[in-house]
Amino acid sequence: MKFADRMVGKGLDGWIITKLIVFNLSWMVVLVVPMATLVATLMAFGNMSQNNEVTIMKSSGVSLYKMMLAPIVASLVLSYLLYLFNNEVLPDANHEAKNLMSDISRTKPTLSLEPGFFSQEVPNYAILARRIDQQTNILYDLTIYDYSNALQINVVTAKKGKIFFSANQTKLIMALEDGEIHESNVENTTMYRKLRFEKHKIAMNADLFSFQQSGPTSRGERELSVEDMKYITDSLYKIQASNYKSLNNEVEKYLLFKNKFPFKASPVQTQSKDVERIKNLDRAKTALNVVLSAYRRVEWTQREIEKYEVEIYKKYAIPAACFVFILIGAPLGIMVRKGGFGVAASISLFFFLLYWAFLIGGEKLSERGIISPFMGMWSANILLFIAGTILTIQTNLETKTISFEAMKKLAPKSFLQKAENDENQDS
Repeated sequence: MKFADRMVGKGLDGWIITKLIVFNLSWMVVLVVPMATLVATLMAFGNMSQNNEVTIMKSSGVSLYKMMLAPIVASLVLSYLLYLFNNEVLPDANHEAKNLMSDISRTKPTLSLEPGFFSQEVPNYAILARRIDQQTNILYDLTIYDYSNALQINVVTAKKGKIFFSANQTKLIMALEDGEIHESNVENTTMYRKLRFEKHKIAMNADLFSFQQSGPTSRGERELSVEDMKYITDSLYKIQASNYKSLNNEVEKYLLFKNKFPFKASPVQTQSKDVERIKNLDRAKTALNVVLSAYRRVEWTQREIEKYEVEIYKKYAIPAACFVFILIGAPLGIMVRKGGFGVAASISLFFFLLYWAFLIGGEKLSERGIISPFMGMWSANILLFIAGTILTIQTNLETKTISFEAMKKLAPKSFLQKAENDENQDS
């Protein structure tokens, strides 16, 4: 739906649209897997708590930590697999999706002709069809102006014709019947030629109307693996060291004046003092611009380093959320004592929105240099890990229950009756 307006009327093959959907599903998988982990954990432990299985296991000497051991091991395996997907599959999928969307955007909609109006969608041609049979797609009383040769003026008329693409989709073929070709020369105005034909074909360039995939293009930070980005950041750090050295040299040379002013002052004997002050002021402004230019190079390189480091830490932080959400989901599922999908999805949505807000906010703050890339990407994991650890310890020591009685007052009565009926049916 997001890209539908860019694809309408372009005659794209079903395979191309399928590829676009699959490529864009890749980044969705990276976000869905941690959320699905939280939903599954809440439902599993909620069902166990609702059926008093947690109480029975605790009375048998099984602590909450032992109950969580298997899900934690599974989450670690899932985190590793998601990291591999994030590092190996996602960059290529993002790159292919970007290239494919760019190729689709460059493709014009299929040629549309309206009776009685000139169409100039085909380069170097103006086509007029006075009548169009919508059922057979046959064009009647055609007039075609050919501008492909700047030195010649060609006008083609025909009683009827048909337009279609060639087999390889690179040419637009106009098959004409019973018409004339009028040719004249711009340089030699006395020359005029008229040709009559029963059948005639004109091959026009159709590159703008047919989809063609482009070759390899440069990759952005979201289209690279961790190894590639580390290689780039190492190069940027070397450049940054050179930039800092250059900046220090410029500051010592132009602003600190350790030895003397770097510009020679104008002699007083030949010029007035006012002219001398203006020239020296211009020289000082030039010195300031040189220092500012060196500082901007340092600043730009630092932003580039932070941009790549944000993506590096993100590839580790999102998979690690699978483990963190186990620590949140297990104790909350026991407290809620509800194993239904609705309750689990609602709680999961709250935590995932919180996680996503921290992730997006941290990314923007890191790219602007306000906080470090590590804190920008890992702050949500650290916060939820601490909260999950506290919840797990408290739940293991004493089982607590979260009641939703206060929320029932805000819900419509019809909704509550339907929920009660559903519970009675389940029981």
